[in-house]
Amino acid sequence: MAAGAGLALLAALLAAAGAERGRKVSMQYNPGWNSSSVNLLHVQAAGPEDSLHYVWSSIGAPAVLLVATQSPSSALRVNWTQLLSASPAGAIWIDPPDSVVYSTAVVFTKLFEFSEAKPLGELFYPTYDLSEFSWDSLNHTLNHTALTAELRGVPATDPGSSFSNGSLAFRVTAYEASGRDGHLPSLLHTANSSQLEFILAGVAPRGNSSRFVLEVATVEEAGAVRRLRSERSIDDEYTPTIFEVLSLVAEPQNSSSTLGFLQWKATAYGSRSPRREDGIQCRAQGLQAANWSLPVSSIIQAYFGDSLGSTCTISALNVSFGGEEGEVYREKRYLSWSVLLGFGEPPRDTFSPLVISITAVALGTPLAMLLLGSCLVLLAQRRRYSEYEPIN
Repeated sequence: MAAGAGLALLAALLAAAGAERGRKVSMQYNPGWNSSSVNLLHVQAAGPEDSLHYVWSSIGAPAVLLVATQSPSSALRVNWTQLLSASPAGAIWIDPPDSVVYSTAVVFTKLFEFSEAKPLGELFYPTYDLSEFSWDSLNHTLNHTALTAELRGVPATDPGSSFSNGSLAFRVTAYEASGRDGHLPSLLHTANSSQLEFILAGVAPRGNSSRFVLEVATVEEAGAVRRLRSERSIDDEYTPTIFEVLSLVAEPQNSSSTLGFLQWKATAYGSRSPRREDGIQCRAQGLQAANWSLPVSSIIQAYFGDSLGSTCTISALNVSFGGEEGEVYREKRYLSWSVLLGFGEPPRDTFSPLVISITAVALGTPLAMLLLGSCLVLLAQRRRYSEYEPIN
């Protein structure tokens, strides 16, 4: 479907779902496949007139396929024999196919580690290719009540034993309604989004001042492009000391409206129970058209097929974590970065009633005192004149 027509229909469907009405969310692990040797998690968020599909997998590079349909009963179909073959194109589709209004994908390709130790400058260590990781069964962490799951893995080969006591993980949370996450960075979400938390825990850094960079690739069909937005606010009520929100949005080429997004705040954290002082600097290092072939991710090839190498647009973004010469991670050996993925416009924070009340009091009190003082001065002057008795 053309991006312009898809945008109009997608906007109408998301509006019909409504933030107040919410969605019915279901989670399926390896639907139609009895083995746990591979991981595929299908999350379906059904509304009154549509369905949002999130397909997470670690078959190859970890990735998520996002599909919006105009049918509340649309279903994911998987040809497992073909998916696990050397030619997976066409192995994943949505039924009925003509219900699809928008499709996109996000692939987490590589983890870089480098040191900024002086006087040598930047020193890059061998790259961790996430398509070559060994992943635990996601089924062990699947929680149908909390709507969460965690994909945890380690390199298949680890010559330096950096992962001997650690792991890399992606923790998924689905939502049925609007709300705000209870832990920092306290991202605001809607029923049209899910949250992903990237976690590096217990991994030994290979340098005294190591920093990490996560490479994120996106796939867009013809007619849509990705753009990086940065918004700043004076309000840090929910995420203390953090005033910047970044969004990687998908837009039709001839429109500024939004088809889908990734959204995060410019911070990561170095604790399982994060506080303000656990903050780790987070930067987005330029969105670029990828001039390299996408690392093997079977679900992406299975869904987009031959268009992946022809009409689809692949973009890449590096998200870096660090600062203070890597002090926070080196001390705690824990890194957590939260990002929201969804359809339509990303949610926007607004001032809460508490902040508005405090601001009103702060600005109103001096004005009230000024008015009161002026009244007292005028009253005193009037009283002085009224007590004066003229001499005849």
